Amino acid sequence: MSYCVNCGVELDATASFCPLCHTPVYNPNQPVDETSPKPFPTERKEVPPVSRIQVAILLSAIFASVGVCCGVLNIFLRTQHTWSLYVIGAVIMLWIWTVPPLLHHKKDTFRLQLFADIMAIAVYISLIAVDLDGWNWYWHLALPIILLLGAVFLFWGITMGVKKRSTLTSITLVVGSIGAFAVGVECLLDRFFHGSWSPSWSLIVLTVCIIIIIPLIVVRRVPSLREEVRRRFHM
Repeated sequence: MSYCVNCGVELDATASFCPLCHTPVYNPNQPVDETSPKPFPTERKEVPPVSRIQVAILLSAIFASVGVCCGVLNIFLRTQHTWSLYVIGAVIMLWIWTVPPLLHHKKDTFRLQLFADIMAIAVYISLIAVDLDGWNWYWHLALPIILLLGAVFLFWGITMGVKKRSTLTSITLVVGSIGAFAVGVECLLDRFFHGSWSPSWSLIVLTVCIIIIIPLIVVRRVPSLREEVRRRFHM
């Protein structure tokens, strides 16, 4: 067994130099073994990327096993509510959110994937409605709110995904859509519980959003202010 004369590290028989301090190895009693394989890689190589299909299969197997096990367990552990529906619905929703984007990650599938995501949420809430016998609130309240949320996400994707927007424009669009979403949610809630819309808290949210949007528009229109904000964001 050889040791480095400089740092004292133990050397393999195939080492022609110290792997730690790169001191040349010279041992007349034990020449360098040039035929045996090296104990460590001699060339840098990149780790091959993981196959998307393999990851999708692995995730699908995990989600399926969780759903099936909970469904079978719920058969033997009977309760007042079918609790396995919540787990199975969550598993289906997670599968739709994770596996299809792995297999189809192109930009032209954005609208299709967004539709699938919203439908996954709708299906999950519908399973809760089945268990709680609440189809009335599902059709008249939950589903409209889900569709409204999907419309907000679609608006963000169209306005900010098709063409690159500035930071100020993106913030303006997000804040404005949040105010509109709050108004829509309160309208749906009031119509479901009271039969008519009497705006209250959503107008406060909308007013705050407008107060935020106005200076953003002013800054965006004034070149000097816009450059100052841009400089501060990139600092």
